[in-house]
Amino acid sequence: MLTLFFWLKYLRRRRIVLLSIAAVAVSVSLLIVVASLFGGFIDAFEQSAVEIIGDVVLFAPVAIRHYPAFLDRLEQTDIVEAATATLSSEGLLFVGKGNVRGVSIMGIEPARRARVTALKPALVRQKHLPGEPAFDVPGQPTKAGGFVGIGIVADPDDKTDEYDQDAVAEMIGQLVSATTGALRETPEAGAVPKRRVIPFHIADIVFTGVYDLDETFVYIPIATLQKKLYPDEEDPLATAINIRLRPNVDPVQGVAHIRGVWEVFAGQTLGWSPFLIDQTKVETARDMQHRYVVELRKQMGVLLLIFGVISFSVVVLVFCIFYMIVRLKQKDVAILRSCGAGRISVAWIFLGFGVTVGVVGSGLGAVLGYVITTNINVIEDWIRITFGFELWQSSVYMFNKIPSQVDWGSALSIVGASIAAAALGALLPAVLAARTKPVIILRYE
Repeated sequence: MLTLFFWLKYLRRRRIVLLSIAAVAVSVSLLIVVASLFGGFIDAFEQSAVEIIGDVVLFAPVAIRHYPAFLDRLEQTDIVEAATATLSSEGLLFVGKGNVRGVSIMGIEPARRARVTALKPALVRQKHLPGEPAFDVPGQPTKAGGFVGIGIVADPDDKTDEYDQDAVAEMIGQLVSATTGALRETPEAGAVPKRRVIPFHIADIVFTGVYDLDETFVYIPIATLQKKLYPDEEDPLATAINIRLRPNVDPVQGVAHIRGVWEVFAGQTLGWSPFLIDQTKVETARDMQHRYVVELRKQMGVLLLIFGVISFSVVVLVFCIFYMIVRLKQKDVAILRSCGAGRISVAWIFLGFGVTVGVVGSGLGAVLGYVITTNINVIEDWIRITFGFELWQSSVYMFNKIPSQVDWGSALSIVGASIAAAALGALLPAVLAARTKPVIILRYE
């Protein structure tokens, strides 16, 4: 009770203690915001890969024949929820006069792909329609259709960084053409590159929120792309298999099981050699981004270290404030010592006060960090509107929105470290107070 009395007395008489609480709060909120935003960006990057390509992807060194039979085998297992095939190529897309873009052309089956990836929620038109997505062109059921990324047909506004949805919707139904290449065997020259043009009408616009994908991906029926790339092939072909695992399936176990199914299918059905089978890659979407994520986490660690070193000034500030209190309140300390208070009890008055400052400051900082992080997009919009300065641009940072989830694991570590730092700052003044000699201090009182 006596300790609490002194804490309240010093807090009331020495308002400078509030400065140390504010310093702890600002440091904690800063570190929480940085850790949450950086960690949120990494998590969003990993999750976007899962939503776009599925949990696991199988890449073959050559085109996979009879892939429907392999998809059926996968879906009959206990670990695969759905699977779909992809046939990919690179090329150019003619959108209009003077508007030609380099694109990645993906041959897909939209209904199956929607069961593996988040394709339907990314479609501007069909995400609100019942049923599975399709390449049907609105009002033109007999026309060949395809999907294009929103960044291909429109550019984000320089100030708002948003797309004009009305202008984007007007592009649906427009005729465009994709140009790619294929090798054609000739008796005279062997394999000769041959240009292939694929005209189609835009059936829908894909808006994943990942800028790099929205400005480069074009989706057309896999059978149409195969007919252009491999006109002499009658068997269905694919270059990759996208797979969604069942809930609660361990990804590592899933990859091993899928590889086993593939080895049997490739050896028995396709007649592939062991060399070709070994060249096939089976990876989770997160593992495919592993190297990049590791580098991002290193950068986050360096950034947190820099801000942590800067925030270490809280220790110095707490030390200066508490040292000043101890020097100015030597009489109080001496009276306590002369009344029989032990050194530990006297030290605890100041050390406990420092811990309390850390707890209160960290609590306020955690609340402030939570408010800033969860409202970061609102704050960014306000800064953009008020000052005309854009903090977040999707064309640079990949995503159209700033991640706004608090990393509570990092937040708890930061709060604990801040409380320890405040206690460390109060430790030496507490030791000096405990070593006070009442006879010397009260000699002339």
